[in-house]
Amino acid sequence: MSGHDAIHLRGLEFYAYHGVLPEEQVLGQRFLIDMDIFLDLRQAGSSDQVGDTVHYGEVYQVIKACVTEDRHQLVERLAEEIAQRVLAQFSCASIRVEVHKPQAPISGIFRDVSVEIWREAGERV
Repeated sequence: MSGHDAIHLRGLEFYAYHGVLPEEQVLGQRFLIDMDIFLDLRQAGSSDQVGDTVHYGEVYQVIKACVTEDRHQLVERLAEEIAQRVLAQFSCASIRVEVHKPQAPISGIFRDVSVEIWREAGERV
């Protein structure tokens, strides 16, 4: 059964300054990132060598840089930036990125707001 292997990164938490409102850009807030990286893991499962897989520690660093070093108005843009950088730097077939904004400026009671995107290697934006 090919095509169902995945590496999951869940609940990566960062403090950053993304948002449309001026307060969000000055005060900042927490963002949580979930990512699924889809690739064939049979070789890594056989060889037990990190070179045969995607090093999730390195992926974490790319995500961290995207979230903490850049500033965007929309979480949609942040998700796209994360997806494009990971696809450009690592050998994977596709990825899923979800950006959570638990303190989104909504007047109401809610647990979370998030954006989810799926991208494949070789796709153009």
